[in-house]
This record gives sequence, structure tokens and C-alpha cells, in this order.
Amino acid sequence: MNFILLSLAVLFLPGMAIADDVVANAPGNLDLTHHVIGYLSLLVTVAAYIAAMSEEVTELRKSKPMVLGSALVWLAICIYYALHGDAKTAALAFESNLLAYIELLLFILVSMTYLNTMEERGVFNGLKVYLLSRKFSYRRLFWITGALAFVLSTIINGLTIGLLMGSIALAVGKKKPEFVALACVNIVIATNAGGAFSPLGGISTLFVWQRKILHFTEFFSLAIPCLVNFLVPACVMHFWVPKETPEALNEKIVLKRGSKRIIFLFILTLAITVSANVLLELPPAAGMMAGLGLLQFFNFYLTKTAHIQESDFAYVYRFYHLEVPKANNNRTFDVFKNVGNVDWDTLLFFYGAMMIIGAISFVGYLDAVAQFLFGQISPTLANIMIGLSSAFVDNGTLMFAVLNMHSNLPPGQWLLLTLTLGVGGSLLAIGSAPGVGMLGHIKGHYTFTAHLRWMPMILLGYFASVAVHFWINARYF
Repeated sequence: MNFILLSLAVLFLPGMAIADDVVANAPGNLDLTHHVIGYLSLLVTVAAYIAAMSEEVTELRKSKPMVLGSALVWLAICIYYALHGDAKTAALAFESNLLAYIELLLFILVSMTYLNTMEERGVFNGLKVYLLSRKFSYRRLFWITGALAFVLSTIINGLTIGLLMGSIALAVGKKKPEFVALACVNIVIATNAGGAFSPLGGISTLFVWQRKILHFTEFFSLAIPCLVNFLVPACVMHFWVPKETPEALNEKIVLKRGSKRIIFLFILTLAITVSANVLLELPPAAGMMAGLGLLQFFNFYLTKTAHIQESDFAYVYRFYHLEVPKANNNRTFDVFKNVGNVDWDTLLFFYGAMMIIGAISFVGYLDAVAQFLFGQISPTLANIMIGLSSAFVDNGTLMFAVLNMHSNLPPGQWLLLTLTLGVGGSLLAIGSAPGVGMLGHIKGHYTFTAHLRWMPMILLGYFASVAVHFWINARYF
């Protein structure tokens, strides 16, 4: 067995000086920060992130380099520990990071499944048609789409909200490209700000909630700072929005059978998730999986009753403004298809990111970074700097890295970090999922340059939200 491990080490790690570093049966973590294993881990991590951020140029899905990179790093670490007679320590560290990812995976998987189901039932299209048929002016639509993005992002992932509101802005502003650009910038800011104070909508906030660092209700103390972050640049951009009123869209809202009940089930699922966590201390994934079970049984009910003819209970469906069911109308509704249609590229990217950051932490680099950030400089400055860096690096990855630093911070600083990481991605179009999604979905109207033009105002909103946080949440420090 040792011969096999040694052979693998020679194949994968030709530069590893085994003879010079033999520590038989070494207990606990080995310090590999100045070892070839550590340097290799850093090299693979940097290469994986560069490849992931170059997705638009290389057309290589961002999950592929991250998954492969995380596998290579952990394989190198586990081989090294096995050669030193302590394979169990590395295996347990891997399993700990895997458990954290599984909890995130199940939570997001159920959320995305519900969103895909509501989209298939016509809920989001109905909202779009409603807004386009009300004869709102460009300025009113600017504020309506921004406000809806802010509110809905507290319970729905930012990418979905960004694409939905971006589609509305594009449909309304076909003849006013300047409106589309401004509305999309506003939507990105609003979406990131809304998700920052709710664990149900923001990834970095969800991470903190999962670790039980803050109580669910404590995050809502960030609501006003997040609102300030949204309003400061929006109030300035308002004066550049055209005053005209676009032509109204004459289209009827058609919701498929079961759509409103699915919305109710989604709300019920979120209520179960929060209640189970607060009252029973169950992980958020437990409540979400219960909600998935409810959706599956409702799917069974719709499928079995799809044969109802127009004459049966038709008045009930017309009373609720629903599409009258026809034969086989709902047989295409399959909850497992909606599970399969979730954004697996993003979910696997998070797997790679969390596992590779966990490996860097296990090697010892994050402890060294933590000593500098939270030891040699003030935690406030460190958290503000980390938040600004989220314009370039995924905020979920950064939050997971800080959580692995085991930083002993007061609640006020954890709230500050949650705030800055949540809204810092708004500084650049590539800094958050809504921005990246709309760059591809609304090409030619919403661009990197159009967003960059408003970065000074977004930065002003960023620091204004930090100042408001220190003002109204002083009791947490």
C-alpha cells in the first residue's frame, strides 16, 4: 500500500521532498505553508480561478476548472498525509468541507426547483406582462423594477431576479437603450442589496446563518443599510432616466393550473425552514427538503387530475383567473425535470470553490491571512477591504474563506462583513451573478462599460451603507 502511495506521489508531485520531511504518525494538522504541497495548492487554486473567470473568453464552463482543481489539491494533501501515517486527519477535513457543501447544495437545489416550477407555470411571465401593460413611464419602471428586485431578492436567488427584471427592462426600452442600461445597473445594485440582509436570498448571508454565528432575525438589522446602498446611486441615476412613457403591451396574463398554490407552497417551505432552524435548531436544508416533499406530492396531484375536462369546475378556475385545464394539460409538469433544469454549473462551481478554499485553510494559509487581516489591521478595515474585493471574486467564496479563518469577531463585525460582501459585488458588472447573467442575456444594452460609468455612485452607496450600519447597529459592537 505504501508503495502505491509513493508511486502516486512521484507521478503527481515530482517535486515533493519526502525524505527530508518524514514525520511518522504526526498528530493533527501539518504546517504545509512553506512546503511544495502548499505551493502546489496555491498554484492550482490561482489557475482554477483564472480559468473560471475567463469563461466568456474560453467558453469553458466555470465549474470544470474548479471541480478539477479541488480534486487535485485534496488528492495531493491526502497522499502526503497518508505517507506520514495520518491519512485519517486529511480525510476528516475533506468530509467536514463536504458536509458544509451538501447543506448548501440541498438548500439551493430546492429553491431553484421551486423557481423553475413557477417559471414553467407562467408566474414570472405573468409578472412581466402585468408590468408591461400598465403604461408606466420610464422613470416609474426604473423604480418599480429596482424595488421589486430589492424585495424579491430577499427570498429568491439574485440571478433569477436579475434575468427577470432585466427582461422587463429590455422589453420596455427597445427604443430607449439608455433606459435599459440604467435600469439594469439599478437592478444589479438592488438585487445584491436585497440579498445581503436575508439568508434566504444571499449566498454569503446563508453561509453565516448555516454556521450559527448569527441568529436569523439579527440579519434584518442590515435592512436599512442595504436600503441606503440601493437608494444612493438610484436617486442620482433617476435624473438620467428618460421621462417618456413607452407603448403598453396588450397581452393577457395566463397562469397554468396550480401556479398560485405552488407560490403558497414556496412561502410555506420558507416558513418551515426558518421555524425549524429557530425553534428546533435544525439546519436550513432540513426545512427546504420538507418543502421539496410537499412539491412532489402536489406534482402527483396535478398529474393525476390532469384529465379534468373544461366542464368540470371550470367556474372555479375562471374565478381565480387561471387557465382552464384541458386534457393532458399538466402531464408535462414533472418536478424531477425541474430539479434537472437547475443551474448545475453554478452549484458545481460552489463545490469546487468551497472544497479548494477548505484545502487552502487546511494547509494553513488562511490562518496566516487571518493573523494579518484581523490582527495587524483593524477588523473594520479588513471587512471593508474584503467587501471591495468581492467586485472581483465571488462573495460566497470569500465568505467561506473568512469562516475558515476561525476569526473571533463580535456580531457587529460579522454583520459588517455580511453587508460588505453582499453589496460589494455591485461595483462591477462581473462582481455578482445578476450582473454576469445580464451581460450575456442583454448584450449590446447592458455592458461592462455602462456599469463602470456609475461605479463612483455605487462606491458612494457602499460607504454610506457602512456608515449607516455603524450608526444604527452600534449595540452589536
